[in-house]
Amino acid sequence: MGKINGEYIILQNERFYLKGYKDFANERLKIEDYRGNLESIFTAIHELEKEKYVHKTIIKCRTENVTSFLSKGYLLEASIPGYFLGSTAFFLCKYDDQNRYTSAKWIEEDQQLEEVWKKDRNTENAGVSTSSIRKATTHDAKRLSTFYAGVFPIYPVPIDDPDYISSQMEENTIFHYLEVDGQIIAAASAEVNMEYRNAEITDCATLSSHRKGGSMNSIIQSLENELISKRVFCSYSIARALSFGMNAVLHKSGYTYQGRLKNNCYIYDSIEDMNVWYKDLSFHFAEKSALSAGN
Repeated sequence: MGKINGEYIILQNERFYLKGYKDFANERLKIEDYRGNLESIFTAIHELEKEKYVHKTIIKCRTENVTSFLSKGYLLEASIPGYFLGSTAFFLCKYDDQNRYTSAKWIEEDQQLEEVWKKDRNTENAGVSTSSIRKATTHDAKRLSTFYAGVFPIYPVPIDDPDYISSQMEENTIFHYLEVDGQIIAAASAEVNMEYRNAEITDCATLSSHRKGGSMNSIIQSLENELISKRVFCSYSIARALSFGMNAVLHKSGYTYQGRLKNNCYIYDSIEDMNVWYKDLSFHFAEKSALSAGN
């Protein structure tokens, strides 16, 4: 698959368990899960943070451990309600580089978010019919990789590699796409965590010639319908803070802003801040069912 973008890690002994990802491409350490003795966990993370590639650490922290991580100098940047089988996950972060910590676009991103919130929050699909959206298989990996390569010159993961897309599909990531005249014009995925029953809506992309037509709202709705069928009700997404269009799509699709990850990853031509959005699919599914019953 070409250059190594990262490395998954699991550390465990009789005192603790820790699961994470060494993200070389984005110069960050991600701690995805942990349990056991907190002091042993802190020590293990501290040792991992000494590696030269690490300029930011991100920990998905449980509610009961937030103050403990804050006492170690970590900063709260965002949260996802319902992430851990109904319990909230908090993003606790730490930096070792002033440039990585400092965001030059923060106020501009705040102002743009204010404009997004002014948009009507109409969760009814106003785009294309979800029946015209296809679920991708591994046979579509090459087409999807070519599509993504044309939209994203730089991306946090090797989405332009068909082998990577195929491997993601084999690991519970669902891709849905829309095509016109045999050409893929929009696509997105849901990275499903069946252990904790949550999913990240990600890899959202639309050709510039087909934007503002509601395609992405429709694809997200299609993905949500499949998630609900799998009894996955915690849905979240992490969008470029400078992307008015994508943040507006999530707002319109019923997602709630939950914070911003500073200088989080490389996308397009620079490292960027990312907004975190969340949606309780069980609530929206029940709401739609009630409306249908009323009709």
